[in-house]
Amino acid sequence: MFPFTDSSAAAERISFLRKEIRRHDALYNDARPEISDWEYDSLYRELAELENRFPQFDDPSSPTKKIAASPLAAFEQKPHRSPMLSLDNIYKEHDVPAFFSRIAKGLQGEPPELFVEPKIDGLAISLLYENGKFVHALTRGDGTRGDDVSQNILTIRSIPRSLPEGAPAWMEVRGEVFLSKEMFARLNQLKEEAGEEPLANPRNAAAGALKLLDPKQVARRGLNAIFYSASGSRDLPFSDHAGMFAFLEKSGFLTSEKRWVAKTAEEALAAIRELDSVRRSFPYDTDGAVLKVNSFAQRELLGFTAKAPRWAIAYKYEPEKAETRLLGITVQVGRTGVLTPVAELEPVLLSGSTISRATLHNQEEIERKDIRLGDFVVIHKAGEIIPEVLRVLEEKRAADTVPFSLPDHIAHRCPSCGGPIRKPEGFVAWRCENFFCPAQTVTRLTHAAARKALDIEGLDDAVAEKLVSSGMATSLLELFDLQEAALADLSLDPAQLQDGRASKPRRFGEKRAATLLASIRKSVSEIPLNRWIFALGIPQIGETIALEIARLHASFDEIPNSPLLEKVGSLAALKTWIKNNPLTPKKTKISEEESAFRKAKKEKLEPLVAELETELAPYKISSELGEVAATSLREFFCSQNGATLLEGLKKRGINPKSANYAPLPERKEESGSPIAGTTWVITGTLSKSRDEIADELRSWGAKISGSVSKNTDFLLAGESAGSKLEKARSLGVKVMGEPELRLVLDRCQTSRAAP
Repeated sequence: MFPFTDSSAAAERISFLRKEIRRHDALYNDARPEISDWEYDSLYRELAELENRFPQFDDPSSPTKKIAASPLAAFEQKPHRSPMLSLDNIYKEHDVPAFFSRIAKGLQGEPPELFVEPKIDGLAISLLYENGKFVHALTRGDGTRGDDVSQNILTIRSIPRSLPEGAPAWMEVRGEVFLSKEMFARLNQLKEEAGEEPLANPRNAAAGALKLLDPKQVARRGLNAIFYSASGSRDLPFSDHAGMFAFLEKSGFLTSEKRWVAKTAEEALAAIRELDSVRRSFPYDTDGAVLKVNSFAQRELLGFTAKAPRWAIAYKYEPEKAETRLLGITVQVGRTGVLTPVAELEPVLLSGSTISRATLHNQEEIERKDIRLGDFVVIHKAGEIIPEVLRVLEEKRAADTVPFSLPDHIAHRCPSCGGPIRKPEGFVAWRCENFFCPAQTVTRLTHAAARKALDIEGLDDAVAEKLVSSGMATSLLELFDLQEAALADLSLDPAQLQDGRASKPRRFGEKRAATLLASIRKSVSEIPLNRWIFALGIPQIGETIALEIARLHASFDEIPNSPLLEKVGSLAALKTWIKNNPLTPKKTKISEEESAFRKAKKEKLEPLVAELETELAPYKISSELGEVAATSLREFFCSQNGATLLEGLKKRGINPKSANYAPLPERKEESGSPIAGTTWVITGTLSKSRDEIADELRSWGAKISGSVSKNTDFLLAGESAGSKLEKARSLGVKVMGEPELRLVLDRCQTSRAAP
């Protein structure tokens, strides 16, 4: 804190803090925080204390007078039935008895009972139920109005769509949306493999997912939610916090697995300490403990301030950090060739484990934090899982250190294969350009062998590692050169001493060799083009995009110089420029010259956009196949790596054909399928899994979508079909069940069999 005595100096500091807090509010609301919650709270407390000491500088628009940042403009905003207030924070153990005494005083001596529960570090959400039926889900927003994110929230399977019989007339249930630590680690791994900026913590990942406009993409993130509050009409079936928790659990809501009842300040402190000792084992992030008065009647007596309830407070744990020294930086090579710098640290104890390595993510992150070899650094665990360098202790830096450059550090060559490296435009990571890089081969083989790719039985991680280390298959192409006798003799385990005698090394064996080779031959003759495209592990090309590529191209030969992919990439690039260069930006001001330049360029680009849209319209190309995917695919197949791969496949007689080829959907007679190019949505419980039915429809040229829209041709509805069925009927989409589907597929068979 700053010991101001001069009012002019205080005014200057207050002005600075308000601007700085607003800036951090905006970054936090955009899921891009630059400082920790602890550091933010320190700024906030300093501002609140200065405003209290210097009331002459009171400002109704000060951040201390607001509850939260403004809602997002992308969603419809609706009012909360009751305000979503923030909680006041405390940080020291001696603040707990003071809070307990304040509560007791407010109750005029009536003994309070406190409820202690984890403070989940997620995204606040409020669900409204009327007569037991889900109505909507709102974010906190400004505390009185929030963004309607109902469709995104309903992708979370654990959230009840309705309440048990006898539910109150209306009820608001509040909690936190979170991304589990496991999902966070998996998501960051995928981002780093794709050369994208990793997320700072699970809270940011949850916030980013909840902002997505496509619920199908939200569902893929694996969000979850925990609930801790309910209020509503007078017929609520509980009268205290403990009863509310019991009701929430009975109604199917997830609640925190640990909670305590405290009748004294000492018991509350014991609960806080116990929570701190176990909270890192929770699947979600926690940053504190929440203390609430249990009795609702006592809460009414205590009331609220303008911003927070008087009957509750949050005890914030100080983030656990450790200081150590950066001894070196090594560079790892991922499955897709992404180069990830890793800090080699002087071992230090952090959160119960000894840490000697920490991720540095990418070159941009190193530059932003100005990390140099030999630096003393502060580390923490992002999401309480991944060791990460938080900041550099510049005051301890040696005078002879120099900025770190990843490409210079590895002499601009891949540390695994010595091949060239490149940082693609628009990405933050450097990447090895050699498709046949040994460091990537094991994961490339196992990825290619996956069920949704080539479905090669018997090729797991252990077998792939042995094939690569023995030199039998150092690339995907060599997998198709394996000979049965040599494969059978592949040593899986070295000889070991047992009772003084050397055991024989374990062989792969004739039976397993025959099974693996039969599966490899099957992939050559039976696997369609889309699964081969996915099997190659090309950056940005997943299953859905691979299917769309195969719909538009009959074979591999058409892809390298595909005019469609070139046009798709060009159209997406033009639209991106127009979107990113508005004539009247909302958040920044531009000069008249810049505005005139943008206007002139937009006038030139718009006719090109219209022309490309007209040319591409008959192909009905999925929006998922955009500039990044189209460019990545064309760059790969036009590169030396792509040419070598295609030539190698041809030499081995591998030339997969598209099983869903229908570039012009209206020309169904050319595909031999009456449903080629039609768009289907599948919902409800069916006799087969949705994936199986989707694969069957795709084999006849149909497209599968996760959401119903005006572009949907058919909805296949099984038992318990819900909102998708209602939406399909409202839009006039044709709805069918499994019997009708079988008739459709029979017609497809007849059409293909006809001369």
